[in-house]
Amino acid sequence: MPQMGESIAEGTLSRWLKKVGDEVKRDEPIFEISTDKVDAEIPAPSAGVLAEIIVHEGTTVPVNAVVARIETEKGAAIAPAVAVPAPTATAPAPAASAPVATASVPSVPAAPARPAAAPNSFEERIRTKSSPLVRRMAAEAGVDLATLTGSGIAGRVTKRDFEAYLGQGGARTAAAPSAMPSGLPATMGVPMSAHAEPTFNAWPGDQVEPMSKIRRLTADHMRQAKQVAAHVTSFFEIDLTRVARMRTQMKAEFEAETGQKLTFLPFIIRATVECLRRHPVMNATVSGTDVILRKRYNVGIAVALEPTGLIVPVIKDADGLNLTGLTRTTNDLAHRARSKKLSPIDVQDATFTITNPGVFGSLMGTPIIPVGTTAILGLGAIEKRPKVITGADGEDTIAIRTCAYFSCSFDHRVVDGADADRFMADLKQTLESVG
Repeated sequence: MPQMGESIAEGTLSRWLKKVGDEVKRDEPIFEISTDKVDAEIPAPSAGVLAEIIVHEGTTVPVNAVVARIETEKGAAIAPAVAVPAPTATAPAPAASAPVATASVPSVPAAPARPAAAPNSFEERIRTKSSPLVRRMAAEAGVDLATLTGSGIAGRVTKRDFEAYLGQGGARTAAAPSAMPSGLPATMGVPMSAHAEPTFNAWPGDQVEPMSKIRRLTADHMRQAKQVAAHVTSFFEIDLTRVARMRTQMKAEFEAETGQKLTFLPFIIRATVECLRRHPVMNATVSGTDVILRKRYNVGIAVALEPTGLIVPVIKDADGLNLTGLTRTTNDLAHRARSKKLSPIDVQDATFTITNPGVFGSLMGTPIIPVGTTAILGLGAIEKRPKVITGADGEDTIAIRTCAYFSCSFDHRVVDGADADRFMADLKQTLESVG
């Protein structure tokens, strides 16, 4: 199991692309993994024959765990550099000579079962450096991660460990309903993933399909986003006729020089970044009672996956890219997203997001603000419409214009309606005066 990022401690082996006995080439994808950041295909480290599958589909294991063995072309098995126990779903069984008190061993014992680690010890630092998701869940539930025993590397607490701990009645000191101000819902402060999901009976003829890993992650992230931010959405109609004319004039030469098709999106990204510079609260994040105004402009672009799913790769430092750079980067990220070639760093650190449901014909929508940002821009279908145009002489005429509805969902905790509308009015003016 590869290390897919500094904050990634484990991964779920979601699908084997090869079976035992298959020949594999070096760097050929052999299995897929899912982490709390990204889905990815993992290439073979060497050419040979897949001799043994150790970890089966659906199993979550820590990084560096041995998941399979490949017989190289010379017939020698590849020896693992680090031997790490593979499955993490349950704790190791007790030794045969030790008395067994219960029929099963819980995966995460209650906090008192483990003595507290010495202050600043390596083991404590590893455990408390769990993934950002686990740290957030622990903070919301009022649980000290240093008091738990995890199944990850050096006792690192994983999301599954933490959910198992809560499921066994683990204390939620900071989120206890009695400690909350009156009038707040009882679920406030409790991690969304810890909430019991409603269940329903399947009727005769229904088809029951378990959620995929990416669907479960998307569900968790969307619920968390709705719980955290105060969502408000504003809509503007923007005339893209000048952008359309410039694109028509440029696209043949642009494609010949770059090999890339020129779409409306890079024009919109470039104009958006210009406006974010002038409206810094739209490129911010809320940290407790502080607002961090980001000085980098990392634009997330929502990408629909087939047959289902959604992921948001990030164009880093988009303010430093011209139309060619934006086009190349956007196309590259979208291609790697659909072919599961993204790395965790490709989907991190967005400061603003753009989603484009208009490619499917949607006129407008109310997108959900990703956690860690204060706004998201939604692009409706770009189409020709009859519009009333007032000339310099004051006379009105009807003209055919290329238009689209843009929506901006913003976090009303820190972004007021006037702030968002000024940003959108600026974006409208910028795009309508292109060229």
